[in-house]
Amino acid sequence: MYDFLNDYNQTVHPQLLKEFIDINNKKLSGYGLDDCCNDAINHIRQILNSPNADIHFMAGGTITNLTTISHILKPYQAVIAAETGHINVHETGAIEATGHKVVTVKTEDGKLTPELIKPVLDYHCDEHMVQPKLVYISNTTELGTLYSKQELKELYQFCQKNHLYLYLDGARLAMALGAKDNDITFPDLAKYTDVFYIGGTKVGAFAGEALVFNNHTINHDFRFNMKQKGAILAKSWIIAVQFKALMQNDLYISLGKHSNTMAEKLITLFDNHGFTFAATPQTNQIFVKLPNQLANKIVSLYAVDNLGQSDPDHICLRFCTSWSTQEVEIENFATQLKKLLKN
Repeated sequence: MYDFLNDYNQTVHPQLLKEFIDINNKKLSGYGLDDCCNDAINHIRQILNSPNADIHFMAGGTITNLTTISHILKPYQAVIAAETGHINVHETGAIEATGHKVVTVKTEDGKLTPELIKPVLDYHCDEHMVQPKLVYISNTTELGTLYSKQELKELYQFCQKNHLYLYLDGARLAMALGAKDNDITFPDLAKYTDVFYIGGTKVGAFAGEALVFNNHTINHDFRFNMKQKGAILAKSWIIAVQFKALMQNDLYISLGKHSNTMAEKLITLFDNHGFTFAATPQTNQIFVKLPNQLANKIVSLYAVDNLGQSDPDHICLRFCTSWSTQEVEIENFATQLKKLLKN
């Protein structure tokens, strides 16, 4: 059974593994204050064209989200997110467990806009309700869609005008930056968000994310909150050494591009057979609507995400390609699909 379930089903990219071997005999201090962390931080700052960016290494997306959001918000404040947002659907109430409400917005493509956020602000109009203070977005979104540079800029300007902070979850940032339709750069992220993170877990790292504060009015004493939430690793260099490798020679974006290229082959395959998609495919997540019988056969043979009935006659399956997906695996699936369609 081949796994199209997620983009972190392979251990580690060989170049990152080599970095571990190269530092194996070094003695390193801990808690993110060692030479490996400093080198990686300086390298990321150069790529962002942001010499004062405040960067922290964390183990995974959920701990990054809950630590960051709980630090920025006061006890009576809330975060606005798309209904499909990761913090709302797939983090087991982690944000709520820190005492902050997630106010959700229904959106067809997984993206937030000023027009969608404004009614939330209008509704939460006095001290008898939570105060929305932070806008949470993902790029790519949970539906695999992309923000354009203009959309990000307009959203950030709206947040500034309305005294909101903008936080971008970059779990699949490599796929976003490596997409054919993308026009956002690393320096744009430093310019048009208050805080964002560069995801490593889903793009060839053992684990790890790099959190970047661009707004220095909200990061004061952040390491205290990190420690309290269990987010400071004694061996933070485990994450840093991987990011130094990922950020060299465009490896990070090239791995994202590869994930997308493999997905494009699946998209073409489904298109050629006349199947439709629940969301416009732009990156490595594909949400395809398949006849019930065919979908059930595929689920019995392949590890995919079964999202249930899209209508009485169709089931929506998510196919997710990765940095390690090989073309032969797509070809084998295409052969299997043709057999299933004949039966």
